[in-house]
Amino acid sequence: MANANTEKQRDEETSTADREIVITRIFDAPRDMIWAAWTDPKQIVKWWGPRGFTSTIHEMDVRPGGVWKSTMHGPDGTEYLNDCVFTEVSKPERITYKLSGGRKEDRDVHAEVSWIFEALGAKTKLTLRMLFATSEARDRGARTYKVVEGGNEMLDRLREHLVKG
Repeated sequence: MANANTEKQRDEETSTADREIVITRIFDAPRDMIWAAWTDPKQIVKWWGPRGFTSTIHEMDVRPGGVWKSTMHGPDGTEYLNDCVFTEVSKPERITYKLSGGRKEDRDVHAEVSWIFEALGAKTKLTLRMLFATSEARDRGARTYKVVEGGNEMLDRLREHLVKG
């Protein structure tokens, strides 16, 4: 059965490749530490967002059906509002949520976002997967919001946060 599930997942990922952005990183930290950094509002504000950004968490209830409302503050003063509803929380393997967000005046980003935490001994492979409704929506997110560059910078900030402890 695991084989059939793996093949089904691979088929789904292949069929959505033109609508998704995937960023993977290996951290020299245990999975539980990264899970805590992700799910603790006091920690996530220290690394969430691209370099130069700060974040305000208005609400964060990490459970299926729970809501996460936050504002990312850009270095130029632009505010980016994010409303998320968690659809899957499987500690410590996976977090999935539906995201609606964007600039305060133009909230045009809609995606299903998954974070997969894979234990590799004392290290952790973290995969960020953003699935958009269309390839055009993915391209607009990449172009307008620089989600690939921002995602990579955010993961760099997470690594720095984990080192600081």
